[in-house]
Amino acid sequence: MAPRDVVEVILEDHRTMEDLFRRMRSVEADRAGALEKFSSLLIAHGEAEEAEVDGALKRFRGVDDEEVEHGEEEHAEGNKALLALLEVEDVGSEEWDERLEDLVRAVSHHVDEEERTILNGARENVPDERRAELGGAFLREREQQLESGCGSVENVRRIVGK
Repeated sequence: MAPRDVVEVILEDHRTMEDLFRRMRSVEADRAGALEKFSSLLIAHGEAEEAEVDGALKRFRGVDDEEVEHGEEEHAEGNKALLALLEVEDVGSEEWDERLEDLVRAVSHHVDEEERTILNGARENVPDERRAELGGAFLREREQQLESGCGSVENVRRIVGK
């Protein structure tokens, strides 16, 4: 597998999450199936970012350490909003729709901030070769998370600390 720039890989995940949000909002889509895919991707993405990328990015000047730490706090907020949605039994109910919008707000805010601050800083200040190394590490960790069933409600509860 050719090395992949960590910034590009993260951006691809963000676009996939946005697509899954559209599917979860659509009464014509398999909303429960989209939520299952989203849950796995959000958890695997966040865990891989924190394990393999965040610490490395903090070592580069021009990458805002406070924004990286703030991003980790926002992962926790997104995970809590995800858990709240996963715990609603009736997909498409008013409660489900409300919690979905809470999740969309939390994750969209984080994605927007991360893309403007951390990822732009990484593009400008982290050498291509290092971004490719981080991309490989991120993808390996994300794949391990996905294979472990990381999006299950039980695992999300564990991560949230409930």
